[in-house]
Amino acid sequence: AGSPQAALHLGRLGEQWVHFHAMRLRDSLFLWVGAAPALASLAVAMCSPRDSIPVAASLLGDPSDTASACLAQRLASKTKKQVFVSYNLQNTDSSFTLLIENRIKEEMMAFPEKF
Repeated sequence: AGSPQAALHLGRLGEQWVHFHAMRLRDSLFLWVGAAPALASLAVAMCSPRDSIPVAASLLGDPSDTASACLAQRLASKTKKQVFVSYNLQNTDSSFTLLIENRIKEEMMAFPEKF
């Protein structure tokens, strides 16, 4: 549980190629999602003993773009870890982001040691 592990996965969702990179850190998870090498946004979310919904904050990028924060919240709720997410895709349509989230969950089920 001490050393970070990384997973790099590529998948085609709809008409777009999407790259995923996940790093399991000691007590947190870093997830990057994008179509090209960029870090345009970064958000963090973590569970709180005072609220059933994880708290989230935008750390980098346009704070009105909530895709990174929303995904971080959902993953923090699922993993009970602090989660950093960088979502760098132009397509923020809710059905497309649901495809992304489901693909990440598939990876979590297939490779739990990496998350």
